[in-house]
Amino acid sequence: MSASPLGSWLLGSVNQRNTVLRLRVQLLLTATLVIANLVGIVAVVTLVTVVLPGPSVFVGDLTLVHFVALPAYIVFALAVGIVWGTRRALRTMRWVLEGRPPTEPERRATLRVPIRLFRLQAALWFGGTVLFTTIYALELPDAVFKVGFTVGLGGLVVCANAYLLSEFALRPIAARALSSGPAPRRRMVAGVTTRVLMAWALGSGVPLTGLMLVALFALARGDVSATQLSINILVLGGIILVFGFLIVLLMARATVAPIRTVRSALARVQGGDLSAEVVVFDGTELGLLQAGFNRMVDGLRERERIRDLFGRHVGHEVATEALLSRDIELGGEVREVAVLFVDVIGSTTLAATHPPTEVVGVLNRFFGVVVAEVHEHGGSVNKFEGDAALAVFGAPTSLSDPEGRALAAARSMSRRLRVEVTECEAGIGVAAGPAVAGNIGEENRYEYTVIGDPVNEAARLTELAKSVPGRVVASMRAVEHADGDEAALWTAIDETTLRGRTEPTRVAAPVAEVT
Repeated sequence: MSASPLGSWLLGSVNQRNTVLRLRVQLLLTATLVIANLVGIVAVVTLVTVVLPGPSVFVGDLTLVHFVALPAYIVFALAVGIVWGTRRALRTMRWVLEGRPPTEPERRATLRVPIRLFRLQAALWFGGTVLFTTIYALELPDAVFKVGFTVGLGGLVVCANAYLLSEFALRPIAARALSSGPAPRRRMVAGVTTRVLMAWALGSGVPLTGLMLVALFALARGDVSATQLSINILVLGGIILVFGFLIVLLMARATVAPIRTVRSALARVQGGDLSAEVVVFDGTELGLLQAGFNRMVDGLRERERIRDLFGRHVGHEVATEALLSRDIELGGEVREVAVLFVDVIGSTTLAATHPPTEVVGVLNRFFGVVVAEVHEHGGSVNKFEGDAALAVFGAPTSLSDPEGRALAAARSMSRRLRVEVTECEAGIGVAAGPAVAGNIGEENRYEYTVIGDPVNEAARLTELAKSVPGRVVASMRAVEHADGDEAALWTAIDETTLRGRTEPTRVAAPVAEVT
């Protein structure tokens, strides 16, 4: 059952063709109603002829009743209850064959087909009870109790089975009806409590009442032997066990099937699959559970989409920190960071000599390389500034050897840009040192950024890099604090006072670019 979105392989797939669906539902409805009525007839015959004490009903005056009237009524009841009942039910669901969504009245009528079939079966069996009880009251008064009790009990069993089995057969259409409109927020048919009470009444309450009536009837007659009474009780007890088990089994399967579909989909969500969705085919509280699960997953998908969009705007590391932090506060903390600044050379000329769409395409490829290399080495792109980008290593997420990672990213980025983005060149500067990392702005609008001397120094080094072979430079402070393997790939090339600074900066470049 758990392998099928409708709870059973007998019901087929959710998206089966309309003609196949109609044929499947008609066959299942017919088969289930025939089975339910045959079970009721067998129960009645067994109770009348074997179980209940009293005079035998097989008397000459009732021959026509047994061999003409009774078979004729059975055929009539089957024809009305099965042929006419199923056709009427299918007419209610004609919107399926027409391939259109149902109107709200059609939707509710479709979900109420099982209760309508229940009422039809109840009317037919009630009519049979009244008819044959009257006949026996006139011809064999002593058998009135036997006939009335057995036909009534059989009718209750048939009606319960018809309701539960027709609910099962109509799940594919109920699923389409429930999915065609707004998700249900209250149950649209009799609830789980009604199912449980029905199972109790027909599986235990009514049969046990009948068993007690058999005992009372035997005591009242006074001519029933202990052996006969024992046989009656054993046979009736066996019938109670069998039919009670079947009714409770049907009720349990009808209850468990929606829960299994939710449990299966929940396992997929726990595994990270947010595309999981439950087919809502139950109109009770369990259907509300299915619809509620779908609304929950819709919310999770929307939350993940917003989280991804947020991460694309501010960086996934910053987004993660913001989502994990319970209280967002303005301000920041001093962190040891490495800063990489990259800027396109001659962007004004590029914009003046190329169409805007082409310029955007070049910049997107340019930033694609920048972002890929920064992320590859554990950093985060803090912001884009026109044709420039600022990347930070060591904030908001702490890193081992942020200086070495920034230097390695700069070298790799430079190589890739020369090969993959030939339309333009870029200067790359790397600096390192203490900086304040945190939320800057106002409570209603702020951004995560880093402020400090390394940021300014990296920007000035980028200007210097535009006139240096290889277009990549770094401060010697960043090189000296980097891991030994990475530091060995850089060498000092100059000492200069950068624009806006008072102290000279020792400048380094990759060894491969100098030699």
